[in-house]
Amino acid sequence: MPIETLQVPTPDGQADAFAAFPDHGGRYPGVLMYSDGFGIRPVLREMALELAGHGYYVLVPNLFYRHGPAPVIELPGHIGEEARPAAFAQLMPLIEAHTAERVLRDAEAYLRFLTTRREVAAGPVAVTGYCIGGLLAMRTAAAHPGQVAAVAAFHGPVSAGGPDLYSKITAQVHLGHAEGDVTPEALAELNQALDTAGLRYTSEIYPGTIHGFTMSDTDTFSASGLKRHWDHLLSLLDRMADH
Repeated sequence: MPIETLQVPTPDGQADAFAAFPDHGGRYPGVLMYSDGFGIRPVLREMALELAGHGYYVLVPNLFYRHGPAPVIELPGHIGEEARPAAFAQLMPLIEAHTAERVLRDAEAYLRFLTTRREVAAGPVAVTGYCIGGLLAMRTAAAHPGQVAAVAAFHGPVSAGGPDLYSKITAQVHLGHAEGDVTPEALAELNQALDTAGLRYTSEIYPGTIHGFTMSDTDTFSASGLKRHWDHLLSLLDRMADH
């Protein structure tokens, strides 16, 4: 399957990005994938290729393009405990500079670009995200209810959005929480807010996981957590594609 390197025009400049998609011609449902805070790196390409192998066109933008092309900071091949403090010291200012206004400007540009690719089928798209990207996915779905039919967030700080955010989402939702991030009490409170907003959703704690469990290049990786993520994500996207 090909990976195509792209430049996405945004109001603030060109965002570097890549897309993975099946190579046998045709048009496929579009998926916008937001990376975790560590950004674009080989593991994101692997995950995009895996998803593309199931029949999707997957666009992965560099969230921090305003600060330079990916990789914006140098990362080791394996992000272990000893590498985290230095990486976070560099990344936190970029994450903090990525305000809600910037997120929404970028989201509009990414969706416009995605939906005009010749390989992308007409109709609504899906958005998925990891860590901070999970919150960006939810913000994107809330800002574009007519365009986004499915949204998934994994080990993301989605409760930061609050009821105002949830009430604007019309997409089907899956939230996969790390056991280390969310207590059962906090999950019950979040799910109550999702119920109140009238969302069609699944929201659950993945047993035995800690924050970042989907990323195989980190010491927080969980193979069972990643498999559970694929099972839920593909089921969600299949439902979108069937409509």
